[in-house]
Amino acid sequence: MIGLLLPGLTVKGQEVWWGHKLLGYSSEYRPGSYGHQYRAIQILGEPNKLPDTGDSPCAWTPAEPDGAAEEWIKVGFERTILTRQVVIAENHNPGAIVRVYAYDPDGKEYLVSDGTSLRKGAEAGRLLHLILAQPVMANAVKIVLKPSLVPGYNQIDAIGLSDQGAPVQVRVETASDMPDDLKKVNLGPGVNSRGKEVAPVIASDEKSLFFTRSEHPGNTGPPGKQDVWVAALEADGRWGTAVNMGPPINNEGDNAVLGVSSSGKTLYLLNAYKPDGQMVQGFSRSHQTRNGWSFPTAFVIEDHYNDSRTNQTEMAISPMENVLILSVQRRDTRGSKDLYVCFLKPSGTWSAPVNMGSVLNTADYEGTPYLAADTKTLYFTSLGHRGYGDGDIFVSRRLDDTWLNWSKPLNLGPVINSPGWDAYFSIPASGQVAYLSSSENPGQSDDLYRVPLYPSVQPEMQAMVTGKLVNAESGQAVSGRVTITRETTGEVIGETDFDPETGAFALLLPMEGAYLLQAEKEGFFPVSEEIIFEKGPMLRTLQLIPLKSGQRIHLKEVRFAQSSAVIDSSSYQELGRLATLMQQHPAMEILLEGHTDNQGDFNKNVKLSEERVQAVLTYLISRGVSEARVQLKAWGPSRPLGNNLTEESRKSNRRVEVTILKI
Repeated sequence: MIGLLLPGLTVKGQEVWWGHKLLGYSSEYRPGSYGHQYRAIQILGEPNKLPDTGDSPCAWTPAEPDGAAEEWIKVGFERTILTRQVVIAENHNPGAIVRVYAYDPDGKEYLVSDGTSLRKGAEAGRLLHLILAQPVMANAVKIVLKPSLVPGYNQIDAIGLSDQGAPVQVRVETASDMPDDLKKVNLGPGVNSRGKEVAPVIASDEKSLFFTRSEHPGNTGPPGKQDVWVAALEADGRWGTAVNMGPPINNEGDNAVLGVSSSGKTLYLLNAYKPDGQMVQGFSRSHQTRNGWSFPTAFVIEDHYNDSRTNQTEMAISPMENVLILSVQRRDTRGSKDLYVCFLKPSGTWSAPVNMGSVLNTADYEGTPYLAADTKTLYFTSLGHRGYGDGDIFVSRRLDDTWLNWSKPLNLGPVINSPGWDAYFSIPASGQVAYLSSSENPGQSDDLYRVPLYPSVQPEMQAMVTGKLVNAESGQAVSGRVTITRETTGEVIGETDFDPETGAFALLLPMEGAYLLQAEKEGFFPVSEEIIFEKGPMLRTLQLIPLKSGQRIHLKEVRFAQSSAVIDSSSYQELGRLATLMQQHPAMEILLEGHTDNQGDFNKNVKLSEERVQAVLTYLISRGVSEARVQLKAWGPSRPLGNNLTEESRKSNRRVEVTILKI
């Protein structure tokens, strides 16, 4: 009834249906109390291992390796197919299959193969094609194995059906736009040594590179222990000689950097540091100060240490430092490690880890997560998705705000992913390049590399906004909170604290749309400035105006259309800050002054300016501000800020100003 063909023919556009439902099985291998490794359900879906071969926890494995009794498994398909081909992914120790059956919707059984032609050749694994001489309407398949035929555990990764007779071929899925001349470039002797360099973390501006090094005489502790090192980018584009970061970041134990804030002023570190030099399971933060890096302080993740089954955890931090992605093994982990998400709570602690789902996680290892600056693009290393070596890097996109729905992971291709271990992607704000660690070949020591990113695997490009806060009267730098919001919706895009001691603030900005850069500090009037996308770094100095009697403040972001007293919706963020400020200072009284440009009749413009300040007053009253605390004055066009020769200058003359009468 069949003809047997082995892999070799590529069929473009051929559709294959893979097992969708587990209908029964004789036994399954269960190596531990937790996880789904080697279970019967691993046979469902497309192959996880092939075209690579060998042992995989993402394949069904019968309980006994060399049992004399027959083993069997039966799977159903999502639809009934006119079947011309049955495909079986034997990823490890093939040749034990003795019979294959197909079933029609009425349950009628058809013998597809009696096993006489299915004996093992020289392959370590294979994609077995059973071409039916007579097609069958089928929606289920059963395979029967005799484990004693092949020494060791037998594994079946997947079962598929095709309505075409040309042999199916399974490939590693990569992006179609991968350049032919793509190269992974070693960072050279300034960074790489005879020791082991892993876990690069690139600063957003791509000027500093933090990484973890072991087996090096310059380390603080024994040679086998890890230290954090840092290298600086030189003017010629090469990386300078890396230096050991020293204490308090490094001590006698294993030290590793897991992430860096957008500003480059905060490091996220593995382990919780104790004053006596010891470390325990956990995570820590260190902040850059005028005198160097602060002693790392631990932070708490709820239910992490009680449930986690490993003490070496990899982590990614979002640019706003409010989302963590962990690689850890827990009771609900599918494999050795899964990816989990945690959220920062108002208390400063982190929510309990939540498994990020079966699209990302497999019954094998998923780890070394990296969340790009766009907070939508996730890179990670997996042993459970189809790849080229001991561990490959994949990319996936976040599909909604639950952080649990992701696109199917895409392999980054055979240039980035070598036959060895490839991991720890890290990308600057530009999104054009990536840094990673790779052993290139199994058994080779890890080095750090740089590789260009092609469009389909790039994150959305981000711009860096840097600057400082100053007292508008004295010109001296002051500390304060800086936030970027979308001008149209008020959505917070990024926020940080500015500390004059540690240098300029830095925030990442998506390269589209209009934004408001806002700063606030107790005792000062909140200031805001519109940001329109610019290519390259954007430098801003925000001047904070002290709150005191007699102080005049221009509400720059309160806008009106020409000849209209209707407040533009983009104005409500700044007006909201004024209302909040008056609620915080219940004794404050103000004077609102309205101004127009010189277009049209003078008296009508005076009336228009009166209507505009009245509109602002109406808004403040709606926010709970007493009318008795606000005085109004309408100037019309009599007090312009500049000439009225252009629309841009006229726009600046259409304004509302606040004078603090009492505070």
